[in-house]
Amino acid sequence: MIDQIGGPWTATLTASQYLLTLYFVAVAGLALLAGLVRTWITQGEVGSRYRSATVARLTVAAVAIASYLGIILAFRTGYRATGTGFEAGAGSMLVFALRYMDWSITVPLLTMELLSVCVLAGATARRTGVTAMAGAILMIFTGFLGAFILGGTSRPSMMLLWGGVSGVFWIITTVILIRAVRVSLPRLTPESAVLLRNATVGLLTGWVVYPIVYLIQVFTGGGGWATVIQISLCAADVAIKIGFGELVHRVAKLRTAEDVRAGDDVHPESIWISSVKQSDAGIARAVYLATDAVGHIRRPRPPSNFAVAAEPELELEPQNDPADEDR
Repeated sequence: MIDQIGGPWTATLTASQYLLTLYFVAVAGLALLAGLVRTWITQGEVGSRYRSATVARLTVAAVAIASYLGIILAFRTGYRATGTGFEAGAGSMLVFALRYMDWSITVPLLTMELLSVCVLAGATARRTGVTAMAGAILMIFTGFLGAFILGGTSRPSMMLLWGGVSGVFWIITTVILIRAVRVSLPRLTPESAVLLRNATVGLLTGWVVYPIVYLIQVFTGGGGWATVIQISLCAADVAIKIGFGELVHRVAKLRTAEDVRAGDDVHPESIWISSVKQSDAGIARAVYLATDAVGHIRRPRPPSNFAVAAEPELELEPQNDPADEDR
């Protein structure tokens, strides 16, 4: 039988543990703010076809920032300084519970962000997106029930039971995302495929941190472990919501450039990735290059395995008007 252990929000923290936790929470919040600013400034780099990925990324950052502001407020008001450290009060539970409220919004949006740069389209894309987002919501909600409502550290067996239910939805959501990515990889250029694969690995690997933290609450306790939990969650949030988002943004930029080069889409400005020009600014039928440079006509999409950045084409010969020849 598992001994009953007080939740991490009931632990008394030393001055060092309190300051270290506050440091990581504040830094994570500031990092998310920086990510929000960068996403807002660079949203025009992505074509309309992949704009939903940018919208999801912006929303994830905004919700996460609001959540971290709430966590900092709860942390400052939920603990009382004593002669031996910082004693947890009635509001300390919110330091942990607010994260589940954050994840209930941001985790489904992360699945939407990934699926937005896959090749799924039409009814298949809608069905896959709804299923993945529903699985993500249920994954977080059942975990919340286990950690705070029906289970909790006072009833570890129920906490493990609901953690198992959450794990089932975690597996379902993961399988849906992997299947969508596996379908997409053969139909992408090699560079896009590598970026999409790395983004998927980053997201799914980051998700592993959360069930580990969930189990720590069941089997351990004390201020040291409460500090480890908060630091781990801050690091995972930043890695996923910023690192993963940046990889998806690169995929969206590269696919936008490929669409422009193939003549399937237009973009008002040139697209550069790591100082390498991927496509030129253009309109529907022609692409405008630098002054005195040549333009190229609309052309069909190249084979995905051989798609490369746009290259200058020979200047088109002017066509004579038949009416001029008759005269």
